[in-house]
Amino acid sequence: MSQSRPRRPDDAERVEPDAPGAGTTSANPAPPDRSEYEKMISGAFYRPGDPDLVAARRRAQSLMRDYNATVYGDTETRDAILSELIGSAGPDCALRTPLYVDYGSNITLGAEVFCNYGCVLLDVCPISIGDKTQIGPYVQILTADHPRDPAGRDAGLEFGQPVHIGRNVWIGGGAIILPGVTVGDDAVIGAGAVVTRDVAPGTTVGGNPARPLAKSPTAP
Repeated sequence: MSQSRPRRPDDAERVEPDAPGAGTTSANPAPPDRSEYEKMISGAFYRPGDPDLVAARRRAQSLMRDYNATVYGDTETRDAILSELIGSAGPDCALRTPLYVDYGSNITLGAEVFCNYGCVLLDVCPISIGDKTQIGPYVQILTADHPRDPAGRDAGLEFGQPVHIGRNVWIGGGAIILPGVTVGDDAVIGAGAVVTRDVAPGTTVGGNPARPLAKSPTAP
């Protein structure tokens, strides 16, 4: 796809991770005069029912519906939709359908990023993915989080933590990247792994929770 400029958010219904990621388990403080969107992307507590956020998610859902109705070969149509849906992307990205996002506008893709079928990117906070990273089918990259204090959940508050994935990373099918995680360049995430902590550059991890794995002597 061609490069697009960053924009503000737009629609998708709430889906959340089951456990906290590597970052802090509480929200950042926010000045009272900030908008709910500004609170959300900064990692502060925010109210997802805010009318502007609802409208933003609705817009994203409309664009997802159009994108997910395309097929391989609809290159111009896909590029046009993704330029509206995704915050910014480098050249030659390939995102197979179906694709699911929360807002889309908080996602930054490098060049030649590949996402296989059914990927979920919940971008209440920024998600950045480096050049030439390959993402398997049904991978979930989740920035959405919830208060540990039951009173905060009862009050309808949410918060998020950004996820950063480096260059030339390979993420196996069905892996889950939880809020606050950073994955270093050239890392490998095994299929089905649940990544709760940062992954160092060049490291292979697998399991639940994901832990470093010794490289097989027969691996290429």
